Amino acid sequence: MPHSLFLQHSILATALIFGLASAHAADTPAVDAVKIEQITGLKGKLSQEENVFKVSKPRTDVKIQIDKWTMVPFMGLTSWAGFTPAQNGQVVMMGDTVLFEDEVNPAISAAFDAGLEITALHNHFFFDQPKVYFMHIGGIGTASQLATGIRKIYDKVTEIRTARPAPATEFPKAIVQESKIAGGPLETILGMKGELNNGMFKFTIGRDATVHGVKVGKEMGVNTWVAFAGSDTQAVVDGDFAVLEDELQPVLKILRAGDINIVAIHQHMTHDRPHYLFIHYWGKGSAEDLARTVKTVLDFQVNFRQ
Repeated sequence: MPHSLFLQHSILATALIFGLASAHAADTPAVDAVKIEQITGLKGKLSQEENVFKVSKPRTDVKIQIDKWTMVPFMGLTSWAGFTPAQNGQVVMMGDTVLFEDEVNPAISAAFDAGLEITALHNHFFFDQPKVYFMHIGGIGTASQLATGIRKIYDKVTEIRTARPAPATEFPKAIVQESKIAGGPLETILGMKGELNNGMFKFTIGRDATVHGVKVGKEMGVNTWVAFAGSDTQAVVDGDFAVLEDELQPVLKILRAGDINIVAIHQHMTHDRPHYLFIHYWGKGSAEDLARTVKTVLDFQVNFRQ
């Protein structure tokens, strides 16, 4: 077939595909945009091509600089949530929420209380003042349920900024500077041996995977690790949970129920089977209390695999 004729056929085929997609979108009932706007308190916009109704909320309440340049919402500082019809009258919601450090974990808890999912947490910039994080969210349900969840997240952020206009620069509770962690009680709680280093105590648990078809595990970074510092009564725990996709929401909920802060959710590998996500966290309090929350997560993961 001559190149010009092939190109014409390709263009016609592409147009037909988009035409069918547009027709399908037109035939699908739209979400209740009026109800979503009423509940969220935000004006939205309908994309007829994809049958998505999207509300947005620019972050204008705090002045933000990126690389010593005053950032504006148009350049990536706008929270949003998109709604599109699903099967059986339900609605799928996906979105991204612009948050400061002291807003992240209250917003995560508000999302869980409303039945939403947290799917990622990370930065988009370097040299941002104050530091900005982006919490990706999702859910399936009725338009009212999902819109109510969005409203609860945004209301929680407003509550925090009303009480304290400037974002906080530290978590509550102190950490003893000189580390003297007693490892024995932690080993008893977690049911495994740990590693002592200058008064700090650490545990590492491997998980199995393949990357590009090659078997990998703990020493190649497919692991959960837990480190304790400070004192037995004024400790800090930080680390990384390796989780399967279906483990993500339950593990996040367990950590938040134990008052452990989530600081990042992302992937470390590509082409891994099964696919792992990694949760980075930071918690303050009694070392034994923190260890019990970690143990609850580990027990859940063992039971999940059985």
